[in-house]
Amino acid sequence: MTKGLVIAGTHSGAGKTTLTLGLLAALGRRGLTVAPFKVGPDFIDPGHHAHVVGRASRTLDGWMLSRAYNQSTFQEHAAWCDVAVVEGVMGLFDGFSGNSEEGSTAQMAKWLHLPVLLVVDAASMARSAAALVQGFQRFDPQLQFAGVVFNRLGSEGHRAFLQEAMTAYVDLPCLGGLLRDDRLCVPERHLGLTTAEDGPLTAAQEELLVASIEAGLDLDGLLARLPEIPASPENRQPVRQKDMDPVRLGVARDNAFCFYYPDNLELLAAAGVVLVPFSPMNDARLPSDLDGIYFGGGYPELHARRLAENREMRNMIRHCSRQGMPIYSECGGFMYLCRELEDADGGIHPMCDCFPFRSRMHSGLRALGYREVRLTSDTLLGEKGQVLRGHEFHYSDLSDATATVPVETVYAVGSRSGENRPAEGYLINQTLGSYIHLHLGSRPECARALADACREYRRTRSGGHATS
Repeated sequence: MTKGLVIAGTHSGAGKTTLTLGLLAALGRRGLTVAPFKVGPDFIDPGHHAHVVGRASRTLDGWMLSRAYNQSTFQEHAAWCDVAVVEGVMGLFDGFSGNSEEGSTAQMAKWLHLPVLLVVDAASMARSAAALVQGFQRFDPQLQFAGVVFNRLGSEGHRAFLQEAMTAYVDLPCLGGLLRDDRLCVPERHLGLTTAEDGPLTAAQEELLVASIEAGLDLDGLLARLPEIPASPENRQPVRQKDMDPVRLGVARDNAFCFYYPDNLELLAAAGVVLVPFSPMNDARLPSDLDGIYFGGGYPELHARRLAENREMRNMIRHCSRQGMPIYSECGGFMYLCRELEDADGGIHPMCDCFPFRSRMHSGLRALGYREVRLTSDTLLGEKGQVLRGHEFHYSDLSDATATVPVETVYAVGSRSGENRPAEGYLINQTLGSYIHLHLGSRPECARALADACREYRRTRSGGHATS
């Protein structure tokens, strides 16, 4: 039977990602199969999860996705493993407002019927840590806890002091703690942690994490406290329908473009799409016989010189766009399809010139938050009126945005709170670009729409292939 838990922090930065990665690695070393999950729209933490366990980490989100979708995703991907590990988001009770659990890790833990392992940053704390934990334990009586782990302990004596305080004041097991060690920290940059593509855990770092977990935590005690998860009653994976003619969709995958929800790719595959990975940084040409292209987000600004130098790739992509090939791009992928990219130092790099814009990096955030998108025209993602959900998080914006060719905006955008946002979703020919990362699980039929747009392109093109 599968067991599971949610790892949550008292606040952002308490150390839940470090503990999650260490626990994933330590459980794997014990011969257990582990299924990783991440609460919230983040791409970077799931990338590190996948690097450690060798399989995709699944996104769970209380706003982008319905309760039923979250539950079915968890049941489907936890069913085959020994332990399901869910990393939370922000602090345990932090969500969309001060008087509701909506969007919080606590809400997700209750939806999934999983206990919480609470991570407390104990730096500079002594007996007060027991008061903090007691408050978290009592805040929501419906929430179940597996125990507490302290992070950034100053010494073994500090650990013993906190254990003493917990025994005296809190009816919750202290399952250990990690000593302060800067070598355990994953490097950060402007959008958060360094990606697994650019800065994966080294073998030495993973060994150190496992050693720290085994030495500092009562893993046997933790596993004994975890509940068993009933088997999923049915296979909830999207199943490819037999009446769908296959089409070939190029998917940009390299250090510059690495932000993809696994569900998006699986929904496309279920709609008859053959996913064909390629690298805009490293490949000289596009793959042959493509019917469409998908550019996810990432860090094109960090690899702008390499992307600009690959002139033949840029020219081929621009030619495909002008020939009417369906091309969908999000955030970093959208920046790559613009005319130019201006980096943080003011350097200007030519990009694909599918859109007549320049994207410009800034030192501070330009947009952050959940977004609801209503299609205002028929597009390759679906018919007018369809509603999808996603998020945006970027340090760039568009400058020199006076279009020299007609560009339609096809997204009416609202924030999570319902506030109207500027029109988005730039469409030229059959190329659609936006700063918003959409989760197709919020409207699965949109994956079929993109696949159908590729089929239509395959049917109507004449002569040689546009990428030849």
